[in-house]
Amino acid sequence: MRDVYNAGDRLVIVATDRLSAFDYILPTPIPDKGRVLTQTTLFWLGLLDGILPNHFVSANVEDYPDPFPRYRDQLEGRSMLVRRANMIEVECVARGYVSGSGWKDYQKTGAICGIDLPAGLRESDQLPEPIFTPATKAQSGHDENISFETVAERIGVELAERLRSYTLQIYNRAAQYAESRGILIADTKFEFGFLGEELILADEVLTPDSSRFWPRSLYSPGGPQPSYDKQFVRDYLESIRWNKRPPAPALPPDVIAKTSEKYREAYRVLSGKSL
Repeated sequence: MRDVYNAGDRLVIVATDRLSAFDYILPTPIPDKGRVLTQTTLFWLGLLDGILPNHFVSANVEDYPDPFPRYRDQLEGRSMLVRRANMIEVECVARGYVSGSGWKDYQKTGAICGIDLPAGLRESDQLPEPIFTPATKAQSGHDENISFETVAERIGVELAERLRSYTLQIYNRAAQYAESRGILIADTKFEFGFLGEELILADEVLTPDSSRFWPRSLYSPGGPQPSYDKQFVRDYLESIRWNKRPPAPALPPDVIAKTSEKYREAYRVLSGKSL
């Protein structure tokens, strides 16, 4: 959950501690979540430098235009000054494993986003090779998986092919690095936009909110996996049989603490640093 502020021809993106689940914002914030998302994105932008330009300008609040520096205590560590891009209305998803909505699609059709896959795959199995499975960007509710052909019809074949290529390049580099640190990236989503004629990577990148991170040491295909993301919260909400209608329930202290710990641990394992 992010707040976005105008800053002339740029934007200030602030990652909050709010958490959504099943399309509703929960009333209970997760301490340090916003800092984790911002610092994780900054880490990956540095590691992925050279593949594609991105929108990042600075995370030093003193570099932000007025009046932002006067709110340094609220912005520091959880915000970025970025270039304003003309965003492409496609969620660019890379999958290396069968999970989430991809697993549901595979069970029904033997394919994900129209890509035929081998028979007999189990939930959380690694795919023979990573695949590009785009989705529509929904303003509310769930994003909807769509085929590559649908993307090509909407934005043109050439641009669709570029998005697929960059999505898989970024995923492959990130997945190789993360595995060396003990994390499997089951899937992740990217967003791209244009600065003039230049295609760039934008928004958050490879965070626990935009990705499924699994501990490699606990990986056991054939069912859901332990994760560093908010699946812990989803599991709790399922256990109390919430009907997924407002008002969303508050989280108990132990679930808040465990979720915050999972977010911080993901950053620590990937970057080798603590917040």
